Amino acid sequence: MSSYNLEEVKEMAGGDEDFMKVVVQTFLEEIPPDVEAMKEAIANGNAGLAYQFAHKMKPNLQLFGLNLMNQIRIIEAWSKEGKMKDEVPEAATTISEKVNVASNALKQDFDL
Repeated sequence: MSSYNLEEVKEMAGGDEDFMKVVVQTFLEEIPPDVEAMKEAIANGNAGLAYQFAHKMKPNLQLFGLNLMNQIRIIEAWSKEGKMKDEVPEAATTISEKVNVASNALKQDFDL
């Protein structure tokens, strides 16, 4: 099973392979550093900053079919309402692991 799903990317690109590659490259350039910054913000107890990164990544994580919305919601709930704090580290780890696996697969699949 693939670690990502390009259905929405393909739909958005309308069959334009070059455009798809640009979308993938943008994901690879932006999302892994954002995940690291979010994890650092969580480690430092900076809920507001963690929220900004989680929220910023949400459309890309959805676009690539990474099924991480529950984890993003946990971080958002902690950031906004101080809820689910105990679940935040695990959610961040899950996001990080899935993004790493998908990034490595995308790099291979698109020769990047």
